[in-house]
Parts: sequence; C-alpha cells; structure tokens
Amino acid sequence: MSLLLVLVIITSSLLLLRVFLKFVHKAWWTPISIQKMMKSQGILGLPYKFPHGNTQVIATMRNQSMNHPMDMSHDIFPRIQPHVHSWIKTFGLNFINWHGSEAQLFVTDPELVKEVLSNREGGYPKMDMVGHAKKLLGESLITNEGEKWAKVRKLANHTFHAESLKKMIPEMSRSVETMLGKWRDFEGQEIDVHKEFGLVTTEVISRTAFGSSYVEGKHIFEMVARLTAITVRNVYRLRFPGISLISKTKDEREAEKLEKAIKKSILDIVKKRKENTDEEVDEYGSDYLGQLVKMANDPNESNRITIEHMIDEIKTIYGAGHLTTTSLLSWTVFLLAINQEWQDKLREEVIGLFGQNIPTSDGIARLKTVRNYEHGDT
Repeated sequence: MSLLLVLVIITSSLLLLRVFLKFVHKAWWTPISIQKMMKSQGILGLPYKFPHGNTQVIATMRNQSMNHPMDMSHDIFPRIQPHVHSWIKTFGLNFINWHGSEAQLFVTDPELVKEVLSNREGGYPKMDMVGHAKKLLGESLITNEGEKWAKVRKLANHTFHAESLKKMIPEMSRSVETMLGKWRDFEGQEIDVHKEFGLVTTEVISRTAFGSSYVEGKHIFEMVARLTAITVRNVYRLRFPGISLISKTKDEREAEKLEKAIKKSILDIVKKRKENTDEEVDEYGSDYLGQLVKMANDPNESNRITIEHMIDEIKTIYGAGHLTTTSLLSWTVFLLAINQEWQDKLREEVIGLFGQNIPTSDGIARLKTVRNYEHGDT
C-alpha cells in the first residue's frame, strides 16, 4: 500500500470522525447538558429524545384533539395547543420543550412574558425563520430586527396610523355593504361566514393597502394561503439537515413553486404601479404598496430596501393581515352566535347610533357596549 493511499485513508477517517463528533455534540451532548442545566434551575419538561425531541408527542396530541368535534365553547386553548395546556399543569407556568435537538423555553408566567416582550436590554432576539416559514415570511417586519425593522416600522406606523385608517373606512364599508347585500339573498339559508369574511378581507386589503381590486389580489391571497397551510402542516415534521438537497418531499416541491409564483405576481403588481407613475415625480402612491415601492427606489442607499425585502413585506400583509383578520371576524361572529343576549345588545346599540347609515370612525369610538365586548368584559 502506497504512502499516498495511507494518507488519503487517514485524512478521510479523520474528517468522518470530526463530522461524527460534531453530530454527537449537537444531537446528544448539547441537549443533555441544557436539560440538566435547566432542571437545576427548576425548569422541567419532557425529556429530550433523539432525533425528534418532543415533536412526535406534540403531533400525536394535536391529532387526537382535532379528531373530534369540539363543544360549543370559546375555550379553544386545550384543543389547538393541547401539549402546552397539559404541560403547564404538569411542569408549571414555564417549561422546556424540544424541537428536534433545539431547546425551546415556553414562558407563560404573565410577568415574565411582559419582560420578554418589552425586551429593554435587547436580550431576546426574534426567532430565525427556516424551512417553509422562511418561504412564507422571509425578511419582513415581523421577523426583522435592527435597521431593517426600523425602516419599515416607521413606514407602517405612518400608513396604518389612526388618521390613515379613518380614511380607509369608506372603502371598507363599501366592501362590507356588498357582502351583506349578497347575504340578504340567502335569508333563511346557511352561510359559510369564514369563507365570506375571507373574501371581504381580501378585497379590503387589496383596495386599501395595495390600490388594486379583489381580482388582482385574489391569486396572491390563494397562493399565500396554500403556502401557510404547508407551513402549519410541517411545523412538527423534522428532517435531517441537508436531506432536502438529495430528496424533496411533495410539500417542499410545492412550497418552492408557490414561493416563485407569489414573487412573480407581486412583481407584476409593482410593475403595473410603476407604469402608472411619473418617474420624474417619484410618487408611487400614498398606500402601503406605493410607499414600499418608493423605498425600494430611494436614491439614498441608507433609506433604501432591497427588492426581496419589498416582496417579503407585501407578501406578509397579503398573508398575515388577511388570515388573522378573517379568523378574528369569524371568531367574533361565533361568540355572538352562542351569546344571543350580547348579540341583541350590540345590535341595539349599533342601530341606535347609526340607524341604517354606514358607520363612521367617530361613531365607532362611541360604541361603549361593543368596546366592552371586545375587551371581554362580559
């Protein structure tokens, strides 16, 4: 055996040994060390199990909770987060969970939650987005920190300031009035209100934030909704790092196609906005889309955002803004449906103040019973 071959074998063996030791350190030594350290400080939780951590246990608990109809109740915490509900009882308000080999500290103590959210010392960074979540949220206001966050936060504060929102009320009212007009044709029949609210929030966000019609925005909303569903479906499914480079799952392939299609659709809307703008004036509109396009084309590099950043911000509003508002409206109607007394009180107050007229921003501020219902003072 030649000396060169021996050297190659020794080098290869050392490289493999190094990779193996790094793997053992990350997948076993580090989790066990963290678990012991947290336990010494009174933070308990299910023990770490290689390689999935606690994700399989969580997935099983969630499947069991979702496999049967729930009672007519607003107590949904045990249903949507059964593992958190159960482990608070078992381990206390704060406990440790394992997402693969990554330790996650769950904090439900109200005072500690306040401290984390205030983040005065900057010691609680936002979670890094990976996998499907990164495709969905990218580098946007809800994921960024520091300079990138500050640039768009100032813009968002201006665009969605109370005075700016008041100007959007006529557009919102027209969309809701159209929806209610359609509902009148189905009097006495069942209506899927969640689907209906999805349509109306799509139209409102398209008009107020992007200056486009429902038809233009519908395709993007649908794709973002599909990408969101893939992300949620894969939250507790772990794969070994790098395996996706060799073999992609059906969800991974679809997520990549959706990401590219969403980007293209957003760029088409941006292109249309630019074509309808006098570039010499450099005014792309006062809505959120126009202000983001202006930032992406700012001659001052310190104020400019990248095209990718602009796309991620637009995608986030289309997705997060739409889905959360739709869910909030649906949940509110559900609560009113099972609390007929409150429904009657709220209807009486609204009609008493506005009659058959479209609500105004000043009038909405005077709805005392509605505000009490929103704050849970029932």
